[in-house]
Amino acid sequence: MEELLKQLQQFTEYLNVVILGYPLHKLAVALLIFLFFLFLRKLFLLLVVRSVRRLLAKTETTWDDKLFQALRSPVSFLFVILGAFFALKYLGIEQDALKKTVSVLFIFTFFWAVYNLVSVFEDAFIALGEKFGKEFSREIGSFLSKLVKFFVVSVGFIAILQELGINVSAFIASLGIGGLAVALAARDTVANFFGGLTILLDKTFKIGDWIKVGDVEGIVEDLGLRTTKIRTFEKSLVTVPNQILSTRPVENFSRRSVRRIKLTVGLTYDTPRPTIEKIVNEIRQMLKSHPRIAKDQLTMVYFNNFGDSALELFIYCFTDTANWEEYLKIRQDVLLNIMDIVERNGSSFAFPSLSVYVEKLPKEDKDRR
Repeated sequence: MEELLKQLQQFTEYLNVVILGYPLHKLAVALLIFLFFLFLRKLFLLLVVRSVRRLLAKTETTWDDKLFQALRSPVSFLFVILGAFFALKYLGIEQDALKKTVSVLFIFTFFWAVYNLVSVFEDAFIALGEKFGKEFSREIGSFLSKLVKFFVVSVGFIAILQELGINVSAFIASLGIGGLAVALAARDTVANFFGGLTILLDKTFKIGDWIKVGDVEGIVEDLGLRTTKIRTFEKSLVTVPNQILSTRPVENFSRRSVRRIKLTVGLTYDTPRPTIEKIVNEIRQMLKSHPRIAKDQLTMVYFNNFGDSALELFIYCFTDTANWEEYLKIRQDVLLNIMDIVERNGSSFAFPSLSVYVEKLPKEDKDRR
């Protein structure tokens, strides 16, 4: 019995050990309070959230599901805030500090929920973007959505600073040289922002377009407030500042409705003139009657040049599609038809060759002969 009492006394002394200015038993109770609210949060997610999700699954609309998904995480985070509040209150934390901590957390949760709600109403931004043109409604809507999100984050950050007692205006003014550095750094951000606006207003390109800017060529994946993301054909992702895209020439391959075929065909030098004329006329007629060669575009076939090792024919036309794979199929068919025409007329394709003429043999070689 004495041994038991001794152990109880030691345990009591151990609970009275002070850590960070608080007895261990108080810290343990505060932790249990916080864990209790975490348990309530888990219970909320398992029971309430599942029940609400089942009810929403019966509705025909999808906006309520998106709304629920947007508010789910912020609402569940409230249990964490309440757990922290009651745990800190039990420890006897100073009232002002406790109030400010909880206020900051509530402000953070509120703006978190608003930020998520902006994503829910992204379709409304796209509908608003249709007023500027249906073709670019998705890009304009995405741009407006990101702009509103940036505004929400900025206002939330300022509200938290104000709640902490920091005068934002005075704080920025007191930065001095640091504020000037921030302003200079923000200059590029502002330039990129207006560069993005310029791209949208000029309708330079949209998401999904195949573009080339300098050495960067690929498909536009995203048009943001500051940068544009381009997926190259090697599948790497290149991020280009909007300022560069708005000031440099942008080649938009997706805007063309046709694609050019430009060839130089070399015939052997033993091909007679009548045969060349016949081959040229047949190739010209083949292109004019080809179902996939654009009839409203320029088509030219001419004997163009006396090459170093070939009589060169110049062939110039356009396919009726800009799709790369379709273009390759049409080009292949045109090349095969040209081969048939050349072979049918008894000529052949030339290849690089060199003829050497010796006017006089050296004397030694002549005597040996």
